[in-house]
Amino acid sequence: MKNVYLDNNATTKIDDKVVEKMMPYLTENYANPSSMYDTAHVCANAIEEARVQVAEFLGVKNEKNIIFTSCATESANTAIKGVVNRCENKNCHIITTQVEHPCVLSVYENLEKKGCKATYVPVNENGELNIEYLLSKVTPETVLVSVMHANNETGAIYPVYDIAKEVKKINKDTKVFVDGVQAAGKIPIELEDTDIDFYSVSGHKFHAPKGVGVLYVKKGNLFEPLLLGGHQESSLRAGTQNTPYIVGLGEAARLAKENLTYELTEVKRLRDKLENGILSAVKNAKLNSKSKERVPNTTNIGFEYIEGELILLYLNELNINASSGSACTSGSLDPSHVLRAQKVPFTSLHGSIRFSLSRFTTEEEIDYAVKNVPEVIKKLARISPFQDELRALGL
Repeated sequence: MKNVYLDNNATTKIDDKVVEKMMPYLTENYANPSSMYDTAHVCANAIEEARVQVAEFLGVKNEKNIIFTSCATESANTAIKGVVNRCENKNCHIITTQVEHPCVLSVYENLEKKGCKATYVPVNENGELNIEYLLSKVTPETVLVSVMHANNETGAIYPVYDIAKEVKKINKDTKVFVDGVQAAGKIPIELEDTDIDFYSVSGHKFHAPKGVGVLYVKKGNLFEPLLLGGHQESSLRAGTQNTPYIVGLGEAARLAKENLTYELTEVKRLRDKLENGILSAVKNAKLNSKSKERVPNTTNIGFEYIEGELILLYLNELNINASSGSACTSGSLDPSHVLRAQKVPFTSLHGSIRFSLSRFTTEEEIDYAVKNVPEVIKKLARISPFQDELRALGL
């Protein structure tokens, strides 16, 4: 069996159509888009076309609200630090959730060391956000609230539009930043008539290349740029624009919008087939991603009394690629901070695996995974040191 790639929340393959669109800007149209001659204008025009495509993808009317960055980590750092650095009160209050991606949590932890007061909002055992708690913590001193649109490990969707609206009712000056990385290309996004101030996207999560991202900035929002230098991106993000990658991102955004119905129906059907197939065949399997609202491509399953790294190694031998959590924390032996926040039992915390699909995932691949994942778990159960516990579960 060829490689069965079920780790699309870590990264995705580049769509062939995206590569085709990029190629002229890697070969013939290589001029610096900031230069004054005609060949440079070709590149500059291509960037603006991509900006329009991304704006349409995010449900934004004015493409000038779209800033191109190198990645979503840069976008998150730009938004969060940009808001806080403009604050006259260096001990200002900021709010985020316990289950954010490291590119947000690490920035918050860094700002705490510099004097900011941070609140981390919990989730329940289903991965659903405690919104009442969040809103109760918004004060006149709160300058920023950061909530991800969809969780990268469980796929849980958070009601970011409603959260932003309610936050503004309490404090109209509080800025709202949303990490939209795992929502983009999987669920509809409509930012135009919302109270969200900043929204980040990463190209390589929806079949564009790695190394290009987006920060949406709602009109009227002022922030301190992270990168200073030239006039690029309306002087909000200095540095020579990466024309081929931006063009690729624009094409990927167009294709993602075009394929959204397929994501919501066919990808979800395959995800459910994988999920139900494993849960019905493995007696020590428990679903971690129990939120009522989930992106259609993601499931997170805990296998009690089995070590997650061993599961991944055995799956790799069968050419099945999956993950035990965020790719940014791979190599760490610590259990997932997301699943710990959900209070997933210790018995399955270390044996939790994330499977994430894309529109390129096939029925044949899912059938192969449904057949082989249970066999791997049964094989590992026979060598687990928790034989009594596994026997009690019927293994």
